[in-house]
Amino acid sequence: MSSRTSPVSQPITIRRAVARDAKRLTRIVRGSSAYEGKYASAVAGYRVGPDYIEAHRAYVAVGADEHGGRVLGFYSLVLVPPELDLLFVADDVQGRGIGRLLVAHMRSEARAAGIDRLKVVSHGPAEDFYHRVGAVRTGTVLANPPAVPWDRAEFEFRISSG
Repeated sequence: MSSRTSPVSQPITIRRAVARDAKRLTRIVRGSSAYEGKYASAVAGYRVGPDYIEAHRAYVAVGADEHGGRVLGFYSLVLVPPELDLLFVADDVQGRGIGRLLVAHMRSEARAAGIDRLKVVSHGPAEDFYHRVGAVRTGTVLANPPAVPWDRAEFEFRISSG
């Protein structure tokens, strides 16, 4: 079994992101191979700053390792309007269920906040993932050059009450 498809072999903890995580989260975003080629411009100067972490419900998946824990991925939930703003998993640990863990946690947080539906706007390489974790495609967000020069799929997560 390859490392891209093996299950998580280390304990994973999901915790609230803190300001000191900002540089690590920025590195995960900018280093994402899903944003290579035509998508590179979307993350080239992107920064997840301490101010962003303070303003949103950002959570990190941390794995135990010899360095006392490594941020493997993260997500950011915006409550008004309800939206999954960011969801990234480090390239070298993709395919191990970390994205699914983050989505399950996000659903739980949304449910606790009284949200029954939330949207996510996806770029092409992530569409299949969102479909596999239960999001339903609801439309298309048209390109907005120069910031986003391509159309993006809009999905909705329907959050059950229990």
